Amino acid sequence: MSLYQLERDGDVQELIRATREADNPKVRARAAELLGNFPDHDDRKDVINALVGAAQSDDSRIAAEAVDSLDELGGDAIEQLIADMAGADFGEDGAGWVKAKAFVQALDADVAELRMAAANGLGQLAQSDTVSHLSDSFDDDDRRVRARAARACGKIGDPRAVDPLESLLTDSSATVRREAADALGSIGNRQALQALLPLYEDDHEQVRRIAVGAFGNFGNERPVDYLVESLSDESSAVRQTAVYSLIELLSNVPTDQSHEIRDTVVEKLSSTDDRSVVVPLVEILEESTQSAQRRNTAWLLGRVTGQQERTRVIESLIDALFEDDQMLRQFSATSLAELGGDDVERRLLSVVEDENNDPEVRAQAIFTLGKVGGNRSRKTLDRIIDQTENETIRKRAFSAISKLGGRR
Repeated sequence: MSLYQLERDGDVQELIRATREADNPKVRARAAELLGNFPDHDDRKDVINALVGAAQSDDSRIAAEAVDSLDELGGDAIEQLIADMAGADFGEDGAGWVKAKAFVQALDADVAELRMAAANGLGQLAQSDTVSHLSDSFDDDDRRVRARAARACGKIGDPRAVDPLESLLTDSSATVRREAADALGSIGNRQALQALLPLYEDDHEQVRRIAVGAFGNFGNERPVDYLVESLSDESSAVRQTAVYSLIELLSNVPTDQSHEIRDTVVEKLSSTDDRSVVVPLVEILEESTQSAQRRNTAWLLGRVTGQQERTRVIESLIDALFEDDQMLRQFSATSLAELGGDDVERRLLSVVEDENNDPEVRAQAIFTLGKVGGNRSRKTLDRIIDQTENETIRKRAFSAISKLGGRR
């Protein structure tokens, strides 16, 4: 029976037999690879034991496939291999430092896949005193090991990793540069963020995207020019990430700096492709859970929206009028006034004329009609003044109608 058929039938015992006893090393390696597809099998313990043995084979291909499979199985699988090789007993509640010591030893293993697994394990343990050992792996001949070591440093988040990670930003492998950039973004201190700035020009799209995504974590205007440049990136993913970061940056910088940055952002966003900017802005307004981000987004939408996504923007801003956040409602109303036009007036009137809507929402819409409305709005407001029993709505209607030429 073929190995494929054994896998399809879930016959792990026969796959284990093939891993241990097959005459052909290629068959043994393939069987070891397939065993990694059974993380929840009833015979999981037997699978792990077989792979632990195969991982210490003299045949590098068999060993590599076995280590990969143990990594795929997750949980205690790779720990069992490390413990076996180090002659340690982790036990069910093994101390983290015992495991960390064994994983550190495995960083010097002959099999690259085992070194990769050890780096992964150290990232999960997240012990700061292992950063120096992981940093030593940045010189590993195998780019996969360098990438995993960088990723582990990002998970640990210790600032001592910043200097070594910077050295990987010029690595010949884009994967390594990407992982290093991601790790620096996770650490997120000033030095780490500064190191990422030049990567907005990296040759690899994912590296640029990760770096640009981290720029929003700055607490000053330093990355604005880089983000503005990224709005013209050939990759739509990078352009959208730049928009997200600009909004995040506006939310993070001190208030006394935000106005100047806001003006710069509006100028640059208005001159870029409409859709690539507006779509991510709308997504932030609709999906973000951060009040400051949503307020900044609502304010920007009225100033950078052209014709391509106008209808969607108007609907999103109208929906925002119904939110509990008063400042968000005010920013949304301001942007609707900036957009103006018959379509905005129609949607505002539909809000105003629906008496089931919250009076505060209707009052906000009435206020905006005073800036964008025409003759139809004036007539509607005139009628509301005579009919409404809500004093707030009446006052807002009087104020708005006075700006539209007064009552009949």
